[in-house]
Amino acid sequence: MSPPVSLSQTRSSSSINSERKPSGSWASQSRNPVSLRLYKVLGTNFDDESTRDALQTLSELYASGSSSGSETNLKGKEGAKNDLSFRDEDDEEFEEKRAHPSAGTLQYEESTPGEAAGKARKNLKRDMEVRLAEGSRHFLKVLSQVDEKLSALQKHVSAMHVSYDEAEKQLQLTNESSKSLLERAGNLREERQEVEVQKSIVSLFLERFTLNEEEIEALTSRDVPVGKRFFQAMDKTEKIREDCRVLMAGEDGPTKAGADIMASTASQLEQGYEKILRWCSYEFRQIGRDSQLEVSTTMREAVRRLRKRPELLNESLASLSLTRQTTLTSSFLTALTRGGPSGLPRPIELHAHDPLRYIGDMLAWVHQAIAAEREFLEALFSVKNDMRMVGSAREFREKGQMSEEEEWIKELMDAAVGKVCVPLKVRVQQTVRSQESAIMSYKIANLLQFYKITMTKTIGDDAILSTTLNEITDLAYKAFFDSVEAQSRFLTRAALDLDDASLTPPIPILDHVQILREIMTVYQSSLGDDEEGETNGEGGEKKTSPAVTGFLKIGDVMVQPAVDMCLNAAEGKKRLRPAWDRDVFVLNCLSYLLSVLEPFRFTKPQQDAIQEAIDSRVEELTEEHFHNIMVDAGLDKVAALCENHDGSEPLSHVPGIQPSQLQSALASFSHWLSTSIEVVSSSSPRLSRLTLQRLHTQIHHAALARMAKTYGMICERVRRKENRYEAAATLLGTERPFGQVGLLWQIFGLKEGEEE
Repeated sequence: MSPPVSLSQTRSSSSINSERKPSGSWASQSRNPVSLRLYKVLGTNFDDESTRDALQTLSELYASGSSSGSETNLKGKEGAKNDLSFRDEDDEEFEEKRAHPSAGTLQYEESTPGEAAGKARKNLKRDMEVRLAEGSRHFLKVLSQVDEKLSALQKHVSAMHVSYDEAEKQLQLTNESSKSLLERAGNLREERQEVEVQKSIVSLFLERFTLNEEEIEALTSRDVPVGKRFFQAMDKTEKIREDCRVLMAGEDGPTKAGADIMASTASQLEQGYEKILRWCSYEFRQIGRDSQLEVSTTMREAVRRLRKRPELLNESLASLSLTRQTTLTSSFLTALTRGGPSGLPRPIELHAHDPLRYIGDMLAWVHQAIAAEREFLEALFSVKNDMRMVGSAREFREKGQMSEEEEWIKELMDAAVGKVCVPLKVRVQQTVRSQESAIMSYKIANLLQFYKITMTKTIGDDAILSTTLNEITDLAYKAFFDSVEAQSRFLTRAALDLDDASLTPPIPILDHVQILREIMTVYQSSLGDDEEGETNGEGGEKKTSPAVTGFLKIGDVMVQPAVDMCLNAAEGKKRLRPAWDRDVFVLNCLSYLLSVLEPFRFTKPQQDAIQEAIDSRVEELTEEHFHNIMVDAGLDKVAALCENHDGSEPLSHVPGIQPSQLQSALASFSHWLSTSIEVVSSSSPRLSRLTLQRLHTQIHHAALARMAKTYGMICERVRRKENRYEAAATLLGTERPFGQVGLLWQIFGLKEGEEE
């Protein structure tokens, strides 16, 4: 086996060969394209990667000198010898190698280095041709197989063409025979599509303008209850009628289909309304017997739909009204006699011995009943909340201005509580007429007045209950005023002990005023915030409040008789007592009566009348007290002469007020000032029996102030020159207060000019 040819050896060989001169045979080979190409390759630069790869391939090709490689080369040469027509100069050597392959192998192994490469270069062309020949033979062998397959394919294609021609002929015959059938099928297909479209249109029309079996059953069958399914069927029926009216309003006028639809839906709709009527009548009879009233959504919706048929709604509401009348009357009588469940709350008539609670419980039950009734009816007719505060007045409009729902509510409430008014009125009348106390009668009247105002805000002024409450309230007030008038008549006829030395209010007056106080307390509690005696009207004018107006009649009936009795008693005492005691007695009685009225602002008119009488009596008593202290002080005659002096002659010449007489009067006045310290300072024994210290002080100070002014007037007249008093200053200064009016004011403890 020869060693592989290295790259350095190849380059050295190529350089040696390049230096050789070409011979004749080499020149002929140089004209061969393969040789030219080979030498070109061998003369190229071996630094190129691709060239190195090619040389590496060649090195591997000729690296092995084994027999297998030699045999391969010999076979290649033998094939080339058989196929090619030329032979080069090394054929003999080739034949020798064929005959003695082992010798060739040994020769390669024993050759000098570079010999194998040289032989490889020498036989490269032949080897390449052998390789190309082998490839060509393989290619021809493969192509021969392909040719055989193509021949078989050609046969199959020919057979297919024959079959295709036969099928085409058969298809043409079939098309010609089925052409009419296809045309018929196409026509039928188009007709089917038209029928499907018409069917869908008819289905949509029927679905839009007719009811299915379930909806018809919901409207007409008794087995299907009134509910969501029923209302949906009614809504669809009304929608069908509405749409049908639009269809019938065309230019061609109503169609037969439209008329039929309207007729069928009208019948179905009427059956639906009849079903609602039967259901509502049954439900109203059931719910009317219950004390707890609840309105379901279904019932509210049923009533709303019946409003489109007023005659049917009135019929159903009539059954509701009749049932509620019976139920409320029965419930009221049960509450009176049997009480609530298990006896709680207790029967109302158990408190018949307490008139106020008895009537209050009955009115409270009725008020609660009408409030629950109105709430139930508002929920039934879906009346929205008017945002009215609890207890505030409800605005009732005239009948023509009320909505339809409000009219129904008003009528139903009026009818529901109408029968309750009879037992209520009878029991209240019996209770009121059996009362003897004016205070209890007034409390009952006030209670009835309160509930009348409260219930009228809920049921209106024209309701039967409002009329009944007005009647029993008027009856209660009449009973009260009858009792008060009887009390006043008894007061005026009461016999007083004229020999009684006491000047305080007598027992009949005290009892009468005590009753008046309790009545005013009850009246004030019924007023709430309305307690002012006067309110500002438009333009700032003062006007009497309703509280004052409401008490005027009571004041006239009870206050004036008490005043008259005081005056009459004073006239009776006048025959046995001096006038002084009479005035003190009247002032004591009137002051007590005024003290009872003062805490109540609504008694302002009565207070003003009594105060006027007191002021008149105080003025009379002040005048009398002034005269008495002037007499006690000894200045009464001097003062009278000074006041009545006409100036026709000097005052000093008038008898009774001459200097000596004046000196005596001033001495008496000075002595009175010294001895009557208590009278001069603050009080008077004559006024000590006045129960009101304020009047005592007022009268006494007013009398002292008048005395001081009178003393000042006397001093001023004495000092006048025309009165011809000698040494007037000395005359006045000899006795206390020495002619000084300011000093007298200080002695009295008053401010100068003060007069009360």
